[in-house]
Amino acid sequence: QMEDPIQLKEEGNKYFQASNYEKALQSYTQAIKLNKDKELQAVLYRNRAACFLKKEEYAKAASDASRAIDINASDIKALYRRSQALEKLGKLDQAFKDAQKCATLEPRNKNFQETLRRLGANIQEKVNAGKQSWIHRPGFSTDSRVQKMFEILLDENSDKEKREKAANNLIVLGREEAGAERIFQNNGVNLLLQLIETKNPELILAAVRTLSGMCTGHKARATAILHYLGIDSICMWMSVDNEEISLAVCNLLQSITDCLLGQGKEEHHGKEEALVLDTKKDLRMITMRLLDMLVSKKVSGQGRDRALNLLNKNIPRKDLKDHDNSRSIFVIDNGLKKILKVVGQIPEMPDCLPLTENTQLTASVLLNKLYDDLRCDPERDNYRVICEEYIKSKIDPQDMDKTLHAVQIVSGVLQGPFDLGNKLLGMKGVMEMMVALCGSEREIDQLVAVEALIHASTKLSRATFIITNGVTLLKEIYKKTKNEKIKIRALVGLCKLGSAGGTDYGLRQFAEGSTEKLAKQCRKWLCNNSIDARTRKWAVEGLSYLTLDADVKDDFVEDEPALKAMFDLAKASDKTILYSVASALVNCTNSYDTKELVPELVQLAKFSKQHVPEEHPKDKKDFVVKRVKRLLKAGVVSALACMVKADSAILTDQSKELIARVFLALCEDPKDRGTIVAQGGGKALIPLAVEGTDVGKIKASHALAKIAAISNPDIAFPGERVYEVVRPLVSLLNTERDGLQNYEALLGLTNFSGRSDKLRLKIVKEKALPDIENYMFENHDQLRQAATECMCNLVVNKEVQERFVADGNDRLKLVVLLCGEDDEKVQVAAAGALAMLTAAQKKLCSKMTQVTTQWLEILQRLCLHDNMEIQHRGLVIAFNLISADKELAKKLVESELLEILTYVGKQEDHPKKQHIIGVARDCLTKCMDYELIKPLSQA
Repeated sequence: QMEDPIQLKEEGNKYFQASNYEKALQSYTQAIKLNKDKELQAVLYRNRAACFLKKEEYAKAASDASRAIDINASDIKALYRRSQALEKLGKLDQAFKDAQKCATLEPRNKNFQETLRRLGANIQEKVNAGKQSWIHRPGFSTDSRVQKMFEILLDENSDKEKREKAANNLIVLGREEAGAERIFQNNGVNLLLQLIETKNPELILAAVRTLSGMCTGHKARATAILHYLGIDSICMWMSVDNEEISLAVCNLLQSITDCLLGQGKEEHHGKEEALVLDTKKDLRMITMRLLDMLVSKKVSGQGRDRALNLLNKNIPRKDLKDHDNSRSIFVIDNGLKKILKVVGQIPEMPDCLPLTENTQLTASVLLNKLYDDLRCDPERDNYRVICEEYIKSKIDPQDMDKTLHAVQIVSGVLQGPFDLGNKLLGMKGVMEMMVALCGSEREIDQLVAVEALIHASTKLSRATFIITNGVTLLKEIYKKTKNEKIKIRALVGLCKLGSAGGTDYGLRQFAEGSTEKLAKQCRKWLCNNSIDARTRKWAVEGLSYLTLDADVKDDFVEDEPALKAMFDLAKASDKTILYSVASALVNCTNSYDTKELVPELVQLAKFSKQHVPEEHPKDKKDFVVKRVKRLLKAGVVSALACMVKADSAILTDQSKELIARVFLALCEDPKDRGTIVAQGGGKALIPLAVEGTDVGKIKASHALAKIAAISNPDIAFPGERVYEVVRPLVSLLNTERDGLQNYEALLGLTNFSGRSDKLRLKIVKEKALPDIENYMFENHDQLRQAATECMCNLVVNKEVQERFVADGNDRLKLVVLLCGEDDEKVQVAAAGALAMLTAAQKKLCSKMTQVTTQWLEILQRLCLHDNMEIQHRGLVIAFNLISADKELAKKLVESELLEILTYVGKQEDHPKKQHIIGVARDCLTKCMDYELIKPLSQA
């Protein structure tokens, strides 16, 4: 019996090739037992998976392939075999994902492409069948079906699988207009309420989701359901400490609110149009209950977050052109103090309301949105006065706990409407109180005060005060305290002071010139899972400042545990952490804007003995590229994709811009773009290109262009998503964008326009044609070439052809003249476009002879070109002209073109040139059909 795993593998391979799968299985299994090499183990598992596939033991095949993938995630054979096994097991979604990875790794593999198409079609067919199989059965009334579902759900003795199926069917039925109305008319709301009262989480979820579907897009039904259930009950269900239920109830209340606000699906429901519903009263009732939830101790932290999110989404105006900000005024007058109470909570104190890590930050976001929604100074003054009065009511020299809440409120406002927070800092004694609390013996005082100082130090004027009065205190706290929570905040305070003041006064003086030492400490805190997540987030904020140092950023990307810990925290979706993570990554990838130094000015500065900043060796391109590779290996794309999914209240426009900058840096190397797509980067970039700052949208669009230029669109942007990418690419066809952005956008559009007519039509509808035509005039060779290639693909579309046919434009003239260019790549594209246009539209054949006197000379040059691709396209154009009209054919026969056609047509058959010779002979045959020339035998 063999003891060598390699020999056993070879033996197994021979058995497999001989179709002796049982013997091959035995050899591979024996080899797996004896082998200790990881790479070989992966090969053995995937080979054994192939045996199981042949033996139709698909579960075992999937298991072995998974083991191989665990060792090597990019093992394409193992991925494909698992995809085959999963397909046979009926797990089409999972099989599709594996096939998609295979196609990403080998984009030109037709087998993978075909598998993707087949699986996609099967999944769609299954989805459609699932929707229709139980809905459209003849002779099966909806009323009886609804009744049966409720009977199964309310019967405690029903089979679990039957209950699950009934619950899912009910949810689907509730989303359809006819089904929703049937449930509503057949006492369904009462029965759904009974399901909620069972206190069974699965039944509650099914009931709430069904109600949510019933309310969507139907104002009258939504209003009736709101009144039947009661807003108090709905808020009570949202308050439970169960994330799924709380979220489902939040979605229900959002559906009702959308209807009351006249948003969502616009549908007409006959009798409903005759009803006059007093929605303002209901909206105010909902708003008041949500505000009450903010300060209730009975509400869970998740419930409080849901209430804040609903207020964030529905109270401020979505469009500032709308002059009605009455909802914001109502909340300020009736609930601003309640929001401030949430902001002022101190989690470490015993009387704190139940909170999550995001609650107070979400409350700060709401304060900011309300303040931004105000239209005039009197409204803003009213807001400020309410805040000042509330803070004054909390300041009590005799009660330090109460005073601590006042400082926490100021800290929270500084994270929201900063200008207002800055005014609150100017209140008598507030700054002094913060500095004094830093010197307190109580740790809780130090914790709150240090956080407040950090938020206050963003403005230079305040930072100067703190540098003068607080740096020494922060340094003392850092050195003396044993409490890690305080220590880390003190360090961030010192980092931030250096940044805000435009100097590293506090930081360098304290660190004795070594930011690496501080960064190392931050990385230790970041990786310490025994420290709470909120405290570890401060370590990330510290690194977001410290990574401005080239040595620090280089060390950081080499620390894989620290990177992964940061990425894990980023997935928690907290406003501060998202911004800090994005800032650190921008620093590590050097994707911030830098001013180019003009050599003459540098020499002048040196001559006048001024300090000239020099580029750090580790900020040079080679080091940046290495850092990017390390980040990709550590999983940065997955982390960024998670960050993009964060709620709009948390993901600010500034954070979006930073993330877009990082993505653009990651996409720089074409070899990395497949990895970025496979990990969800393409999908994540689309919303960044549509929403955010102008700079952020441009950066994200450029990153999309880089991916679109070289990737298979079906894989990079599957389904309908590809159509969303067109607009960002077209936005780069702008004279204000730089040449590289123009060029890569054109390459992306060329790739897209070669895929389908639907995509070509989308490009036309986005009004890209005039811009593409402008770049065809460009002096820059690459831009002109890219634009011409794009047009070559677009002319297949009938709408584009009709624009060429239309009178009063020089489009055809431009294409004809480009055929005469010296640049062969431009000639290939232009000649291809002209060949397709003249083949599709006979009118263009005669028009071509009128647009320029050089047309015949250019055509002759094409037909004699040394480049066979250009020559073939030239001869096709000649054939199209001859076929279009006898008079036109006569004109060509009377020119030197006949000699050219005769010369090419008489050449001996040759495999490489046969397509060229064939077209020339077709031209001559057509001329003979017209009797313009005679065969040689008759001459």
